Amino acid sequence: MIKNVIFDIGMVLITFNWDQYVHRLFNDEETEQAVTAATWHNPTIWNELDKGVLSAEEVCRLFEQSGKGYEKQVRLAFERMGECPEQQPYAIPWIEELKAKGLNVYYLSNYSYYLMDVCPEALSFTKHMDGGVFSCEEKLTKPDPEIYRRLCKKYGLIPSECLFIDDLAANVAGAQSVGLNAVQFESYEKNYPEIMRFIDEI
Repeated sequence: MIKNVIFDIGMVLITFNWDQYVHRLFNDEETEQAVTAATWHNPTIWNELDKGVLSAEEVCRLFEQSGKGYEKQVRLAFERMGECPEQQPYAIPWIEELKAKGLNVYYLSNYSYYLMDVCPEALSFTKHMDGGVFSCEEKLTKPDPEIYRRLCKKYGLIPSECLFIDDLAANVAGAQSVGLNAVQFESYEKNYPEIMRFIDEI
């Protein structure tokens, strides 16, 4: 029986359309590609930001070093990153629907202190949830199995009673490795009916 639903945040409860964001900033394909390669497509540095082990300024400088010749544009994209995330219109209604069914609802997300600071409104749905874990708080990122265990330990959750929802296959596999039920999220239109049916049937 599912008693707890655990949401990833990025690309599930919020959008993070980087390509549209840099296009709005620069409207120049070469610049957009260079900035994206230095930042969004630089997972090693981005992971350090999500882990909360480096300051925002330290991360920005590393991104700048990766974008030689585009340092000013890289910094601009980083400093205005709060313009990128947008909360999905279904986020709060879905959470409230699950809670009305008697379920507990949590979040487990790779998320940085920096993004929380520059765009707090994107996370307003967390006030409707029963708690959760951000990677920056734990100094760990998904799909490390330990971060799933920490969420369960923090709230006394039994993994077999939980359903985890994430857009990345690796993170779904990480959840399954510690005994969580898990589903890969592609879109609300596709997955909402499947998820609600699974909750009702199991």
